[in-house]
Amino acid sequence: MALALSSSLKPLCSFSSSTTSPSSTQQDSFSYRPAVILPGLGNNSSDYLKLEATLKENYGVPTVVAKVSRLDWLRNAAGLVDPNYWRGTLRPRPVLDCRYLKRVDEAVQEAKELAQGGNLSLVGHSAGGWLARVYLEEFGLSHISLLLTLGTPHLPPPKGLSGVIDQTRGLLYYVEKHCSKAVYTPHLKYVCIAGRYIQGAQLFRNSTVKVESTVPIGSAQSISEDAIMNDLSTSISNTTTLRARFVGQGYKQVCGQADVWGDGVVPEVSAHLEGALNISLDGVYHSPVGSDDVLRPWYGSPAVVEKWIHHLLS
Repeated sequence: MALALSSSLKPLCSFSSSTTSPSSTQQDSFSYRPAVILPGLGNNSSDYLKLEATLKENYGVPTVVAKVSRLDWLRNAAGLVDPNYWRGTLRPRPVLDCRYLKRVDEAVQEAKELAQGGNLSLVGHSAGGWLARVYLEEFGLSHISLLLTLGTPHLPPPKGLSGVIDQTRGLLYYVEKHCSKAVYTPHLKYVCIAGRYIQGAQLFRNSTVKVESTVPIGSAQSISEDAIMNDLSTSISNTTTLRARFVGQGYKQVCGQADVWGDGVVPEVSAHLEGALNISLDGVYHSPVGSDDVLRPWYGSPAVVEKWIHHLLS
């Protein structure tokens, strides 16, 4: 049975723009394993520079980011000519061109030198989390004692649902079948963190959007403050509903259901694994791209890192 925790952050508007770093005395009293960051789908290494700096400067965590570019992800388009793509039965090789896993292994070797014989942590963001599982399966567990995933879609979508298409074209089914199951033991720990940033909504349920003006167009009639506020509330509500429906359609492609909570891209239920320590954080957005440490914090924002950094302790 999986271990599950739910941890709430403060409301978005109350996030401070600066996070107090631990004192040098506090840093010296803790020992953190070196960490290797695995970028998510479509991201490149530079998207994680701020997270890398937070880990190094605030906590003294030796950190290496796997060197991945957006061009590397475009090379995976070669999978379109593979018949398995259209059958939904892709395997990691050769579609990933071995390039991503090679870059991860290079980063692991660099981190091993920093560890000086100690163990390492893998921190996988989004697809980087399940690609870390593929890496562990192919390269072994040597020196790896923690896999911490941030907003990773671990589970493939249910088969046979109308309107649901596996976005990985079979890769997640492969991972589920062939990669080792998650564990939480003294020697190897899986920690899966999910964000609860927005709840999705079904596309057609109560889908009639009706916005009414408080006065006829061109009328000279004065508008009361209550009328303005009612109209503004209706407009905000409709905007929120439309956004929730749009996000819900993305969730549906991942887990088969639209009206669930998630980080805006990955549903909460998909980011957890049976056997792992599963944690949900309120108010956390999926990606470093488009995030804001105050208004839209993502998994790597300083105030959020504070919630999971202790898992990197030796």
